[in-house]
Amino acid sequence: MPKKVLVIGGAGYVGSSLVLKLLDEGHYVRVLDTFWFGDIDSIFGNYLTKHPLSAFRFCPFEGDIRSFDIESIMGGMDVVIHLACISNDPSFELNPDLGRSINYDAFLRVIKAAQEKGIGRFIFASSSSVYGIKNEPEVTEELSLEPLTDYSKFKALCENELNMIPMGKLPWVIIRPATVCGYAPRLRLDLIVNILTISALTKNKITVFGGSQQRPSIHIDDMADLYVQLVNEADKKVMGKTFNAGGSNYSVMNIAILVQSVVQEYKKAKVSIEVHQTNDPRSYRVSSAKIQRELGWQARHSISDAVRSLVGAFNAGKIPDPENPRYYNIKTMQLLNVE
Repeated sequence: MPKKVLVIGGAGYVGSSLVLKLLDEGHYVRVLDTFWFGDIDSIFGNYLTKHPLSAFRFCPFEGDIRSFDIESIMGGMDVVIHLACISNDPSFELNPDLGRSINYDAFLRVIKAAQEKGIGRFIFASSSSVYGIKNEPEVTEELSLEPLTDYSKFKALCENELNMIPMGKLPWVIIRPATVCGYAPRLRLDLIVNILTISALTKNKITVFGGSQQRPSIHIDDMADLYVQLVNEADKKVMGKTFNAGGSNYSVMNIAILVQSVVQEYKKAKVSIEVHQTNDPRSYRVSSAKIQRELGWQARHSISDAVRSLVGAFNAGKIPDPENPRYYNIKTMQLLNVE
């Protein structure tokens, strides 16, 4: 049955892909986003032109969750998907207070409004980085949270807030995704697979810092499909539960080799790999056994598929200027002087 879904952060990297899938499924979708990284037309315009009937089920709102009247657009919603955040650690270094105000303080506003409006399902995007560095070969949901950065610490705090809310007041489900990769309408080129791919395409060179660190990845289509599944699942299967969501666990060097292989095949030219020392020792593997066992979900796309999607978009002229700040969170926030 079609549902009314509010996606907070719906014009972001994952959100821009998710919203289109929700519309394809026949759901009614509201989006709240600042649109820092592109306006409504540049992100959704092409889809809405091709699917004009979907436009009647799509309602975007431009605003900042720290000040926007969230209650006014939550009324009548069946599901809220909370994606909005400052989404990588270097962004916090620009202004730690900004990161806290959006990733934690504003989250408290959102869950308060969701309880007051009687939202029937609240889906929260946490992060697999909340585990910190683990020695276990597979990181499962039962392991303790030991976040190392401000970004992951605030994600863990948000999880704690949800865990204190009874299901009768706000039925919630938490997802801890791996690092997302692949092409989306609002593209990011500051995530590891995407970084290496665009470098290989534009410079015929991949720079690897370290190389042995393990990094879990998930294709953006798998990530968006999972959120759609969470919208549609029966309450008893998801409410009050926390799930990891990952596709593959590879070392940074192995990711680089995969990127090298795909891009060399496309360009018919050699792509070199340069290795440098790193001061980022984070290394972890994420197990998605629980979500596969309980929901039947598993990733259908590989890192190579993500690289091919980026190569295809680049070849089609969808990434005309890879240096454009809109593809990089920090650069855009600096230009906008976000406070």
